[in-house]
Amino acid sequence: MSKKGRVLMAMSGGIDSSVSAMLLHEEGYEVVGMTMKTWDYSSSGGGKKETGCCSLDSINDARAIAVEKGFPHYIIDIREEFGNHVIDNFVEEYLGGRTPNPCVKCNTHIKWEALLKRADMLNCEFIATGHYANVREVNGRYVVSKGKDEWKDQSYVLWGVSQACLSRTIFPVGKYHKPEIRKMAEEMGFHELALKPESYEICFIPDNDYRSFLKRRVEGIEEKLANGLFVNSKGEKLGHHRGYPFYTIGQRKGLEIALGDPVYVIDIKPDTNVVVLGTFEELQTQDMWVKNVNFIKVPSLDQPIEALTRIRYKDKGALSTIEQIGDRVKVTFHSSVSAVTPGQSAVFYDGDDVIGGGFIEKQVPHELN
Repeated sequence: MSKKGRVLMAMSGGIDSSVSAMLLHEEGYEVVGMTMKTWDYSSSGGGKKETGCCSLDSINDARAIAVEKGFPHYIIDIREEFGNHVIDNFVEEYLGGRTPNPCVKCNTHIKWEALLKRADMLNCEFIATGHYANVREVNGRYVVSKGKDEWKDQSYVLWGVSQACLSRTIFPVGKYHKPEIRKMAEEMGFHELALKPESYEICFIPDNDYRSFLKRRVEGIEEKLANGLFVNSKGEKLGHHRGYPFYTIGQRKGLEIALGDPVYVIDIKPDTNVVVLGTFEELQTQDMWVKNVNFIKVPSLDQPIEALTRIRYKDKGALSTIEQIGDRVKVTFHSSVSAVTPGQSAVFYDGDDVIGGGFIEKQVPHELN
């Protein structure tokens, strides 16, 4: 029996989860490795070599480290759940005129729940991942906070993880900077791992071309939606576009329209296949609504509070007042922010701690107008 208990470690084959497994092993945990097969690269249609977290190479890398360190390793096939919850939602969001964040959906509905289920089956008290974040208990709540490495911090994509999951979660690399993790891998003798490149693309879109993915996934999407209208904020026709799902709020490049001054996508109207273009000033807003909210640091908000709100992954955040109204949160920024994008996550912070988060709504809910 181990000194600290038995932990199920999610191993992608990358450096962060691999070093996490080794750190836990050295700290006295009984480590059980698990790699989740979420997607077949061969069916993605991309031309790149398999390099992502779901590839055969990555699975073999994870298994090799488990063998080297002498702990068991399992592979679970969750392609069906991943397809139902993540890929189908990804397509539906773009068809709804929104811009999804599949990593949030994957963490919330797939990875943690799948890990927790298998942890119970394998009698593991804890689950662990290679995310750059931290978790601690405060007044009976399990609170996610930023990782020590601000550049690598992944707390933004963890707002949807439940308290039940967080109560059993360990983030071994959260207290380190990325260069320290690479150095550890070198010192442990895993030289190739230390040199392994970062994987930034969406795992099921290895070529990072979501438009081509949509074309392959939705039969006839180009033919049905080509020649939609570009209009300005007054509704005046400016030209034609290739189909509204191929555009995102804030986009300036690749519009294939010349109007003299720089213009940006400021709205997408899927019902009429209209994309609204406007100036940078028209892209600014001070208010937004957030739905499907999950609170982490507190169970709910009983009064408006100040928070730093981040509206995209690498966003530094902006000061705001957040107020819970029913099952939504109204966000009022203290100064204008640019390109608030429906479908993306809004995450609320108190210092380094995640208060909670949710998905940005397309417009003010009708019942709250």
